[in-house]
Amino acid sequence: MSVEDRMSIDERRKYLRKMQKRYRKASRKEKSELLDEMEAVTEMHRKGLIRLMRGDLARKPRRRQRGATYGAEVKAAVRVIAESLDWVCAERLQPNLVWMAEHLAAHEDLEVSPTLLDRLRTVSISTVRRILERGSRDRPRLPQRGPERANRLTRTIPARRIPWQEQQPGHFETDLVHHCGVSASGHYVHTLQMIDVATGWSERAAVLGRSYLVMQDAFRRILARLPFPVLEIHPDNGSEFLNHHLIRFWHDTVTGVQLSRSRAWHKNDNRFVEQKNDTLVRAYLGYDRLDTVAQTNLLNRLYERMWRYYNLFQPVMRLRAKTVLPADDGRPARIRRRFDAAQTPFDRLAATGILPPQQQTQLQTLRDATNPRLLRQQIYDLLDQLFALPLASPGSAQDVFLTLFSPPDFAKGEDIPVTFSNERTITPR
Repeated sequence: MSVEDRMSIDERRKYLRKMQKRYRKASRKEKSELLDEMEAVTEMHRKGLIRLMRGDLARKPRRRQRGATYGAEVKAAVRVIAESLDWVCAERLQPNLVWMAEHLAAHEDLEVSPTLLDRLRTVSISTVRRILERGSRDRPRLPQRGPERANRLTRTIPARRIPWQEQQPGHFETDLVHHCGVSASGHYVHTLQMIDVATGWSERAAVLGRSYLVMQDAFRRILARLPFPVLEIHPDNGSEFLNHHLIRFWHDTVTGVQLSRSRAWHKNDNRFVEQKNDTLVRAYLGYDRLDTVAQTNLLNRLYERMWRYYNLFQPVMRLRAKTVLPADDGRPARIRRRFDAAQTPFDRLAATGILPPQQQTQLQTLRDATNPRLLRQQIYDLLDQLFALPLASPGSAQDVFLTLFSPPDFAKGEDIPVTFSNERTITPR
């Protein structure tokens, strides 16, 4: 019988308690047969089984505690080996104690003897676990290890919600929508979406993959057409947003930008952009897979027209007041919401007075020159073209540089875009 199949003491006593009831009612011949069976199952001596069948099977505490089997030399060796293997668990450590002790001895980091090696061969996983637990208080804590290091950057960014009653434009909730279809394998297209809480102004850009290169290029594309400055970027806790490259990008690109993030497992902290993910992305593209350069570029052409259509022509309603109504007359407690009159994001933005007269005139001229019915038809025509494009063939490579809005010049050492000005000329596309 292998060690894994051997009964523990508690399992053995549970089995013997069931057999004891049969043993005491059995004849002499039947008792002999039962003892044969118990010997085979428990691997105990026959005389020991007879004593247990006649007595009480309850476990009794020891009258005298057993002395330590493994001394300080074994415990010290186990701790040295555990430290060398970065404190792996006892199950991983125990089978490798002997050869690792000999290996450390060859490097003069541990003194071994034949007695010590014999002890390390016989020490159990439970004993190793107890040795590691007792020494855990004195274990040195290594800085910058694994998740501790990965989460350090996230902890420097405050977690909060942008208030729904925010009046100043420039506070953007940000999210990434995946277009992977039924499989998330390989590189595929994502939609980066930014929603201004105060005005409902929406921005979208398509990227192929999630590298810092395409992410900062997507932000660069959005900043180039955004008519007002960014005051705050508020994504979720995804590593595609919270990494050293993009944080450096924002601090170097927009002066005074505030970075915040939603709380972990609180999806509703980004409720405005989550709603627009459904109405402005999924409603158009569904859940199909997009994974080629051609699809990415065509999707960006589509988003340029959606930028004009939704920001200049589509009225949005903004929450004006929320009142908590207590339970009464058999009705449960509820929240009553009041909304203001529907206005386009451009009209809301113009009402704040944040736009310079020249930019406001440019946007007004652009709206006056645009036929919304024709623009809507162009959007649906581009959708038909997008879904007619083939997917990437298995094993084919896609060059993400062909999707970039402003490819960096690596020959000049450029990997960070130039700073954007808040004053931009807006021209019809």
